[in-house]
Amino acid sequence: MKAILRLTILLITITITVNVNCQSKMVSIKGGKYIPLYGRDSMKVSISDFLMDVYPVTNEEYLKFVKENSTWKKSKVIRLFADERYLSSWKNDTELGENQQLKSPVTDISWFAANEYCESQGKRLPTIDEWEYVAMANEKMPDARKLKNYNEYILSWYEKPKSFNQTIGSTFKNYWRVYDLHGLVWEWTSDFNSVLISGESRNDVDKDSNLFCGSAAINATDLMNYAAFMRYAIRGSLKAKYTMKNLGFRCVKDIKKSIQ
Repeated sequence: MKAILRLTILLITITITVNVNCQSKMVSIKGGKYIPLYGRDSMKVSISDFLMDVYPVTNEEYLKFVKENSTWKKSKVIRLFADERYLSSWKNDTELGENQQLKSPVTDISWFAANEYCESQGKRLPTIDEWEYVAMANEKMPDARKLKNYNEYILSWYEKPKSFNQTIGSTFKNYWRVYDLHGLVWEWTSDFNSVLISGESRNDVDKDSNLFCGSAAINATDLMNYAAFMRYAIRGSLKAKYTMKNLGFRCVKDIKKSIQ
């Protein structure tokens, strides 16, 4: 009887462990105030406490998602929600392409697909301000934007080809214990086109040449921070159905406050 009881406890423990490991690791981000690159008259933006994925969503995680949600397979996705390059590096609906790794960040993903994935996990995409708030940290400081080597590191990554083929965790763990915000892929945010352009992005010019247009530089709070400027410029020129080989995403989750 005792042996059966021990075996039952062991099986329960293994099940719990597997379920935990299948969920993307998240860390708690303590909210605060910061001045974004494109501040409104340099006003500080308030960030509430939230949880963020430690790593970008991987090929392995997204593969599991499309197997469970067939409408997001590359052969079935509606073109209104993803352009023709959606998952273009994958061999087919359920197989990765050559030289792709399960633990590498998934790319060639549209905003619609990223948003749907996060919602399926009980999460959401981060706002621009949430993403930038966490990404302005280096290994030891919550705000390293004024450090020369911080920006030099990011700019040097922009020049590296095919960094998206690296596995998650390849870059430094920052102050918040989050990896790969700089060094692997660009990442979608929920309000990606809310800063540089007016109106919905699908009403704007539909040319890839505009992906690097930075027409609102005059409003920058720190024109020396070219690394951040590039991020805002690219986000502002994207459309929700766009996919890019170096564009992935991660999810966040609100922290529910207990009622006193």
